[in-house]
Amino acid sequence: MFTNFILSSFLLIQSLFHPFYISLTEIKYNSNEKSLEISQKIFWDDLEVELSEFYKSKINFLKPKDRADLDIKLRQYILQHNEIMVNGKKAELNYLGYEIEEDAAWFYLESKQIPKPQQVEVKNSILHQHFDSQQNIINFYLDKSPKSLILLKGKDRGKLTF
Repeated sequence: MFTNFILSSFLLIQSLFHPFYISLTEIKYNSNEKSLEISQKIFWDDLEVELSEFYKSKINFLKPKDRADLDIKLRQYILQHNEIMVNGKKAELNYLGYEIEEDAAWFYLESKQIPKPQQVEVKNSILHQHFDSQQNIINFYLDKSPKSLILLKGKDRGKLTF
């Protein structure tokens, strides 16, 4: 009985600190450069869990044993779980890197030689393998106001029309 109380208390405290699973992706069309500028915010502790399972080895995001190896794994994972099609043509995503901001990491990607979007299809399956309730919010900026999608496990693709 006491063990159940401790377990219940732990789960309650954990849910207060991290009660939901969410990522935020901002995609901005740069008309001058004819490019997509992509910023993706992911909670790094969730990403550690997902990557450890994905690569079958313990991942320490804040103090990696081998920073270059972690960068390779992050690049591979991020590119495998993101896809953007503009006007029916797949955009080639280039991984630029990441930076840590408190409890999350910002990942940066870009895609060049992109015509003005009329229709955009986005696939984002970040953290869907391990977290069933993961929600990936996509904000696409063509002008000042974004059009948005929420992508979930089992519904990891969405379309926007401009």
